[in-house]
Order: sequence, then structure tokens, then C-alpha cells
Amino acid sequence: MDEAVTYRRATVRDALAICELGQLLNAVHHAARPDIYTAATPDFSRDLPHWTSFFERPDQVVFIADVGHQAAGFITASLSSSTGPLMQPLDFVRIGSVCVDEQFWGNGIGRSLVRLVQNWALENDANDIRLAVWAFNARAARLYTELGFETRAFEMGMRL
Repeated sequence: MDEAVTYRRATVRDALAICELGQLLNAVHHAARPDIYTAATPDFSRDLPHWTSFFERPDQVVFIADVGHQAAGFITASLSSSTGPLMQPLDFVRIGSVCVDEQFWGNGIGRSLVRLVQNWALENDANDIRLAVWAFNARAARLYTELGFETRAFEMGMRL
């Protein structure tokens, strides 16, 4: 990679670039679970309402990685709290989506995006970071394990 990677907090002006990158997420998830996920589409603006919703609340954040003038990856995260009579009170951050354009894989962009969320979590007094990853997504699971995430629970499902 010839150009340097820059990282910043995304704004609603980045939503179309995020929609376009998000097609990779659509394609990977649809290929493995077409019963759940829709296919990628050339009209990636279809997903604009989904991605712009991340800019509407102060307890959510999107970070974006740029290589030159091209969006190379993004990550979404939100602040949450566990409360209730059976739970210890805990403020945590949930990572929603992580996406890096395939042409930039192996350059540390995903790792850097996760670190940005870790810093954001600390700035917001969170005590924990959580995410969910599909069993078919071994590449992502390996990255998260390397970054220190641990398997805590299994979500199980049964198709009817």
C-alpha cells in the first residue's frame, strides 16, 4: 500500500461510502446465510437508512479509515448498559459492524479500527467491549481473538 491510512470519526457525509463498503458485508453474510441476509446490490444506496441511523444518537459512533481519498474500512459501535435484578450494573460498548475493503486486507486497518473503539469506550467510561461474530466468519473470529476478545457465550438457533 503506497498511501498512508488516516482514521477519523465518520459523519453523515460518509454514509454513501459506508453503504458501498457495506456491500462486502452483505456479500460475505449472504453467501454463508442467504436465509437471513440479503444479497449485495449495485444500488448500495438501498442501505442508506440503516447506516445513517448510526449518526443520529450520541451513544453511537462510526470510525472510518481512508487511504488517500478512498474509504478503506469502517467500524460501528454503541454504548449500552446491563441492568436488572440478576445483572451487575455494567456500562459496555457493543461493536456492530467491522468492514475493510478486500484490497486493503492485511494492512492492520481492522485492528486500528477496533483500537479506536477501545479508546472511545474508555473515554465513555465503559468497562467492557462486546461483539458477535458468525461461526462461518473464521477470519474475523481469528482477528478478534488476536486482539484479546474471548468467547463468552454461544448463540444457538434452529431453523423451522
